[in-house]
This record gives sequence, structure tokens and C-alpha cells, in this order.
Amino acid sequence: MSAAAQHAPDTGPPVRVLLADDQHLVRTGFRVILEVEDDIEVVGEAADGERAVTMTRATRPDVVLMDVEMPGMDGLEATRQIVADGPGAPAVLILTTFDRDDYLFAALRAGASGFLLKNGTPEELVEAIRVLARGDGLLAPEITRRVISTFARPGDPAGTAHRGPDADAALAELTPREREVLMLLAAGSSNAEIAATIHLGEATVKTHVSRVLAKLGLRDRVQAVVFAYENGVVRPGG
Repeated sequence: MSAAAQHAPDTGPPVRVLLADDQHLVRTGFRVILEVEDDIEVVGEAADGERAVTMTRATRPDVVLMDVEMPGMDGLEATRQIVADGPGAPAVLILTTFDRDDYLFAALRAGASGFLLKNGTPEELVEAIRVLARGDGLLAPEITRRVISTFARPGDPAGTAHRGPDADAALAELTPREREVLMLLAAGSSNAEIAATIHLGEATVKTHVSRVLAKLGLRDRVQAVVFAYENGVVRPGG
């Protein structure tokens, strides 16, 4: 049993995972890594985006590991279609060998809940799946910094705020404390870091985060980061 498996939850059903990658050897490698974990079950594999969407709807996984570049429908369009199924849709974890900003932002805007490079460790992959299965988003600190730096670049389409009436109405529903929590989320702070900053217990912070996401109609904290910068709630250096 791996070190990660030794820290796996002891109760509850296993996390159901679908693998979407056009390279058979890559899918096999992911399967080998995941199937030694007692709390993770691989429920299927797909070699292209269209098949990933079809299999997701048939097998109802908790998490989809999604490659970006695949023949036919790519992983970004597949992610959009999967997330568009609404409540109950699985979390999508984008996995790619390409460390590129255009993939990062396209994946986040498509509705992905996490983004990892394939040169990460098996332990990072397993932990990422568990994080997403708990309903949290996964945005590594270095990726948060890239989000901030991109929104800071003048004239960059990704850095242009486009707040609309729906966003204004949703933001108006936030209490001052919830708005403060949103700003800390946008800085990439964990619940523990938010709790230390505003002197509250982690359980209380978790409740505030849940209310912020619900009021703004967001899936997870990853989408909260994008929302906050796109709508000018916070600004780099502000």
C-alpha cells in the first residue's frame, strides 16, 4: 500500500474516477497509480473528448482526469459539456504536459476544478483527486500567482474585467465578512490561512466559503478566484 493510501479515509464509498487521455500508456500509468489506493476506483477510460463526455454521463464518476489535446473534441470542450450538465456533474481535473497560460485560463473558464501538470508526483495526483472529491477546487499557489499576474497585464483579454448586472446583484448579496473571505480566496489563501487572517475558527470559515460560493453560483474556490478578478472585486497589488 502506498504512503498516500495509508492516509486514505477509512469510511465511505470510493472516489469514482474516469480517465480521459488519448495515449493508452498514459491512461495505464494513471490506472496503476490510482488502483492501489483503497479509496479510489477507476470506472472507465476514454481516448477522446467525445467519448469522455459519453462515458461521464454513463458512469457518473466523482472526478474526471482530463487531458487537453486529444483528437476530435479536445479536453476543454469536453470539460465545458460535462460541467454544463449542472448539479451532480463531476469535478474535472485538467492534466497536461503543456505549462501554458492559454490552456490554464481556457481550462478554468471551461469549468475545471483543478489543473495539474503531468510531471507532478503520484502523491500529488492522488491528493488532487481527493481534494476535488471533497468539493474543493485545486489551484496551486504558483498557478494562483499566474492568474494574478495575467489579470495585472494591461490590455490582456484575460485581464479585462467584465462585471455585468448579474455579477453586481450576486455581489450585493454578500455580507462584509463574506466579501472579505472572497478577497482572501482570490489571493489563494487556504481555509486555515483565512481563519488566521480574520481570527475565526476553520469551521466558521468553511461555512463562510460555502455561502460565498452559493450566493455567487460558483462550483468551488477555483471559480471564485476567476470570478473575483474578472469582476474587479480585487485587483493585483490592490
